[in-house]
Amino acid sequence: MGKIVTFVSGKGGTGKTSMCAAVASCLSAMGDRVLCIDADVGLRNLDLALGMSDAVAPPFTCVMRGEVAPEELPGEERLRGLRLLTAPVGLSAEEIDADAFAAMLARCREEFDWCLIDAPAGIGAGFRLACMTADEAIVVTGADAAAMRDGSRAAQLLPEGLPARVLVNRVSRPMYRRMQKTVDDVMDTVGLPLLGIVPEDIAVPLSAANGIPLVLEQAKGASAACLRIARRLKGIKTPLTAR
Repeated sequence: MGKIVTFVSGKGGTGKTSMCAAVASCLSAMGDRVLCIDADVGLRNLDLALGMSDAVAPPFTCVMRGEVAPEELPGEERLRGLRLLTAPVGLSAEEIDADAFAAMLARCREEFDWCLIDAPAGIGAGFRLACMTADEAIVVTGADAAAMRDGSRAAQLLPEGLPARVLVNRVSRPMYRRMQKTVDDVMDTVGLPLLGIVPEDIAVPLSAANGIPLVLEQAKGASAACLRIARRLKGIKTPLTAR
């Protein structure tokens, strides 16, 4: 039985979609079967972050209606265990049948080791839809105080009892060195255990522009940080940062 993990953020611009895609590609590179679901209805771009913009991926509503089976979804040729469901266009999050969405996820978790959901930024209907049947939430935040405050608000509005951890993204090199000594401060601000710290890295947008999953673009920087995060998700004892 697979695990459903939802990536959320209190505001846009934290790199949530990039982190969802990067962690998914790392899990796939480790041999796991991974399904990415873009739940950002109306503003889908997870395919770009995955390097799968050329894939003919159906919207998740096709699986909800039984038109496509989870095992029939298109994959990433370079990471054969990676699959994608895009968000539907022409619908709002409020129009998505929550029970049908939950039933779809229940079926998908039978086919995949991981179902990673890219929730829309903010705390609206799409946020609630993406979180309602998740096994864990990852709150993606920036390293600045304002972003962490918004991340804290998102964490407070997660369903009661849903385990959650925080991922701090786009940390500059000076701040990255400093944050290795202030992990407790980050956890106190957001109110969640820390899953990982990802440094600012030009390779993240470049990999999307080149149509290459980040884990295949390079083996250092943000890619290495996301690989550590993937290992921690799998329960493998791994340090937060490179040593």
